Amino acid sequence: MSDNQISNFLTISLVTLVVVFFVLLVILAVLMLKERNKNKTNQTNKKALTDETKKVNKDIEYTKNSIFDFMEFDKVEDNMIIRKNGRQFVMVIECQGVNYDLMSGLEKNSVEQGFLQFLNTLRYPIQLYIQTRTVNLGSSIRRYKQKINTIKDEYMRKQMEYNAMLNSDEYTAKEINNAKFELIKAQNLYEYGLDIVNNTEKMNLNKNILKKHYYVILSYIPEETANTGFDGEEMKNIAFSDLYTKAQALISSLGVCDVAGKVLDSEELAELLYIAYNRDESETYQLNTALKAGVDELYSTAKNVLDKRMQEINTEIKTKANIKANDMAVEAMMNQDKARRAKQREERMNQLIDEMAKDLLDENEEILGTEVVEEAKKLVDKKKTK
Repeated sequence: MSDNQISNFLTISLVTLVVVFFVLLVILAVLMLKERNKNKTNQTNKKALTDETKKVNKDIEYTKNSIFDFMEFDKVEDNMIIRKNGRQFVMVIECQGVNYDLMSGLEKNSVEQGFLQFLNTLRYPIQLYIQTRTVNLGSSIRRYKQKINTIKDEYMRKQMEYNAMLNSDEYTAKEINNAKFELIKAQNLYEYGLDIVNNTEKMNLNKNILKKHYYVILSYIPEETANTGFDGEEMKNIAFSDLYTKAQALISSLGVCDVAGKVLDSEELAELLYIAYNRDESETYQLNTALKAGVDELYSTAKNVLDKRMQEINTEIKTKANIKANDMAVEAMMNQDKARRAKQREERMNQLIDEMAKDLLDENEEILGTEVVEEAKKLVDKKKTK
């Protein structure tokens, strides 16, 4: 190979290497550009997600504020409900109703005169509020069961003592009879108490046992009395004094018509509001349970309307499914019974044919004659239907 050929070969190789190197640089630049665009896109998505999260959190906070606005009270303090940022104070009187229908004519007249006197003493506006609550007998049932357990222990003790007296010769017949009498008394008491507990539990399952609570509501608005030049604590003391004086006057007026009343304290006011905002859950998750559990948002136990509807739909589906399954099972059992009877009749078909043939021969005995009928019956028995 000459020097020119070697020189040309090296030149071609060098040019090829330069071209390859340039191509690699272009590929590297393209990959770096793609990576940069990818990072930029990820940052944009993260920023958008952060903005969306902030927006959702902001919406949730707005929803929470709207719930507080819906509840329309700020707090419960000093036996009063404080509303509208301290611009209204509310005190509540709980009244015990009287059974007007069971009273005599004179008693009814006395109640009417007392209520008329109560109306004449009013010099300020009031509100009447009736709250219907479901009667929860759970606490009473627990107390009954504890007493029943005590009675049962006493009954078992007397039963053991009576058995020991029967197996011993140290007691007279009179002492044994007295012990038997005491044992029967304890047994009757235990069975009677057990029946009461069972009946009370059945009553507690009935959600239609309701009780009405009656309230008289008094309000104090500082703007209406021109008492606006005081700070929050002073205004609260003035409102309490005014409302408490009016409440005691109302309680005295109601006492004339045999209606007892009392001013609700802060805990009772909280229970009143709790039941008002939690109609369905108040009988199962009571206020005392919520306070002991540290729940400070009294509306938090209420379920969403759509969740309640979904629960009702699921309950209805389950109920109808049970009914349909029961109906289909009964129908299947009836079909099996019919199939079994048809099979039995099919198995006895030959026997039934022979019996019916004999019956037909007996029915036509006057026509055929007794001897022919008897001979035909023998032939039937001899030639059994196969």
